Amino acid sequence: MELAFIPSPSRGVLHLGPIPLRGYAFCIIIGVFVAVWLGNKRWIARGGRAGTVADIAVWAVPFGLVGGRLYHVITDYELYFSEGRDWVDAFKIWEGGLGIWGAIALGALGAWIGARRRGIPMPAYADAVAPGIALAQALGRWGNWFNQELYGRPTDLPWALKITSSADGRVPGTYHPTFLYESLWCVGVALLVIWADRRFRLGHGRAFALYVAAYCAGRFWIEYMRVDDAHHILGLRLNNWTALFVFLLAVVYMVLSARLRPGREAVVEPDAEGAEGIDAETGDDAKADAGTDAEAPEDAKTPTESASAEDAGDRAVKDGADPAKKG
Repeated sequence: MELAFIPSPSRGVLHLGPIPLRGYAFCIIIGVFVAVWLGNKRWIARGGRAGTVADIAVWAVPFGLVGGRLYHVITDYELYFSEGRDWVDAFKIWEGGLGIWGAIALGALGAWIGARRRGIPMPAYADAVAPGIALAQALGRWGNWFNQELYGRPTDLPWALKITSSADGRVPGTYHPTFLYESLWCVGVALLVIWADRRFRLGHGRAFALYVAAYCAGRFWIEYMRVDDAHHILGLRLNNWTALFVFLLAVVYMVLSARLRPGREAVVEPDAEGAEGIDAETGDDAKADAGTDAEAPEDAKTPTESASAEDAGDRAVKDGADPAKKG
C-alpha cells in the first residue's frame, strides 16, 4: 500500500499562448543565474572586478550546453540514430539530455577562452565559480523530475518517486528519486567547497578540483542505482567509469598542485580596483619598483651634492672670491 510518495508533474511544459515554457529549460536557466551570482560574489571577495564572472560565462555557458548535449548524444546514440528514430531529435535539447561530463569539459574550454581574453588566470576563476556550478547542477536535476526521467530502482519508501508516464518504455510505479539524491548531494558539495576554501584558503584550481572529486564520489553510487538504459563495461555503467576516472584525476591534481603551487593567488585580476600597479605573476607593487629620477625635477640634488656645493662656496668667500661671479 502506498502511504506516501513524491508525485511527478502531469506534464513538463506549459504554454503561455504560443510560447512553450519547459520545466527542464527553466531549471537549467535558473541554475546558470545562481552560478553566476555566487561566482561573482566569490570573485569580488578574491579581489576581482564585478561583472567579470558574467562576462566569461558568456563564453562558458554556450560551450557547456553544446558539450553536454554532445556527450549525451554520443553515449546514447541509439536514441537518435537507430532504426525508427529521427536524428533531428538530437538537436532538441529542451526535451532533456545533457551529460555533465561534456558540459564541464567544453564549458571549461569556453571559460578558458573568456579568461584568456581578459588576462585572468583560469584556475582562480574556476575556484570562484566551483560552488555555484554545484548549485546549478542541484537545480538542473529538477528538470529530470519534470521529464519523469533518470529515476532509480523500484522502492516503496515514503520518499519514492511516482512515475506515471509510459512513454519511451517507462513502466509506471514508484522508484528511487535519484534526481533528488543527486540534487541534495550537489548542495552538500557546494557547502563543502565553500567551507574548505575558507578553512584552507584553497588556490590555483584546488577548490574546483575538490568540487569535481566530491561530485564524482556521489555520482558513482547514485549512477549505480539508476535503471535507465546505459552502456556497460565490465558490469559497470559507462558513467560509473567516467566518474571514477575523473575522481582520480581531480585527486592527483589537488596533491600535485598543493606541492608545486602552495597557497592562494595574490592577485586574480590585475586591472581590478585596488590591484593597479600590481604585477600579475609576482604580486609586487610596480610603483615601488619604478625609478624616481624620471619623476624628479632636473635640478634636484641629493643631500651629499648639496653639502658639497655649500662647502665650495664657503671656501671661495674665505679666499676673497665672489662665488656668483666665478668662472
